[in-house]
Amino acid sequence: MVFVAPTLQPEHGYIILVVVLVAFVNLWAGFKVGAARRLYGIAYPQMYAETKDEHFLAFNCVQRAHQNVLENLPTFLSLLFVSSVYRPLWAAIAGLVRVIGFIVYIHFYSSGDPAKRQYGAFGYIGLLTL
Repeated sequence: MVFVAPTLQPEHGYIILVVVLVAFVNLWAGFKVGAARRLYGIAYPQMYAETKDEHFLAFNCVQRAHQNVLENLPTFLSLLFVSSVYRPLWAAIAGLVRVIGFIVYIHFYSSGDPAKRQYGAFGYIGLLTL
């Protein structure tokens, strides 16, 4: 069996930057959930607010924004790493588009209006490019 090891190119540094950026985006989303928990009085370990809670929609939108990013991270990171083996610059650009999509998605979904989450859908262009 022959094993071919790809050599790292300077452009692979951009992949590391995208990974660090998405880690900070994930932390930011988590902090938004923590702030919403304090603001709306939703204690741990309760995952979501119930419909009887006054601010259930506002809290649940923040929580779902974070959860959706968490659900997408394994696929995103896997595709990012695989596609960066031979085309690191293009992978980094596509990854950055996806991360910016996450930011827009979190920002608008956290507004309390679930329909606004669609503004971040352009991030899927980056994901599909990977």
